[in-house]
Amino acid sequence: MLRRYIAEQPTSRLAVWARRTALFSLLATILAIIIVRSGLLEFRPALATFGGALAFSGVALLLAFAAFVVIWRDGLMGIGYSLTAIGIGVALLAYPSYLAVASYRLPWIYDITTDPIDPPRFEALARIRPRDANPVIYAGLSAAEQQRNAYPEIETLEQEAPAQASYDAALAVVTKRKWNIVARRPPERGREGRIEAVARTPIMGLREDVVIRVRSEGQGSRVDIRSSSRYGSFDFGTNAARVRTLIDDIDDAVGRQKPEQPPATPKKAKAPPAKGPQSQPRSR
Repeated sequence: MLRRYIAEQPTSRLAVWARRTALFSLLATILAIIIVRSGLLEFRPALATFGGALAFSGVALLLAFAAFVVIWRDGLMGIGYSLTAIGIGVALLAYPSYLAVASYRLPWIYDITTDPIDPPRFEALARIRPRDANPVIYAGLSAAEQQRNAYPEIETLEQEAPAQASYDAALAVVTKRKWNIVARRPPERGREGRIEAVARTPIMGLREDVVIRVRSEGQGSRVDIRSSSRYGSFDFGTNAARVRTLIDDIDDAVGRQKPEQPPATPKKAKAPPAKGPQSQPRSR
């Protein structure tokens, strides 16, 4: 009985290496995210790992497209390998590419505040910031001018509610967001209220410092916010977005608070009607 041998078509080596490179970039990206979120290594080596992973995903895309050309021309196998590499590469590069396009016209700043003239100061956070982090001192008028041109809607939140009510609303908003509250001080005895907390970016979990200041102003209060990135001279607009949403959320939280009702005054008991002189029975 004769056996037929079917010669298998060879697989494109470019497709094989495209998939290997894409898988390596995926593992390196996951490792970088774990390192940043857990704090196992310093920020800069972790960021370099993440950047290298994105670079490898770009190489994987180039290899995959080159593999398509070779497969079409020579009739080789490896379409599945190439598609896998393209899927991984696009998934890893989609969000960074979106940020790059969206932030093309954004100012090159990393520190946003509602009061550039007298910005809220980092006190407790200044003591725990790493030495190689960005300075805690506000950049000054140059950064303020860039911020005003890019984000004119970011202004001090003025409330008719007293300072304590605004402070309670701000603390409730920060607690709901599950930020790490480093220090807090209610507005008592003429002092300003303060909340210092650490927020994190959604994917990489980068630490960004936030301070909320509450001051009395007449019968009402004013709330100022400052959000600053610990590393890097460009924040892709994340700090401005955080301050903007904080303003809206605190304003809504103050509006939802029930106004204090004045104590009810006890009602005076009505005096019984005066009785007239009793009539004497007539004698017959």
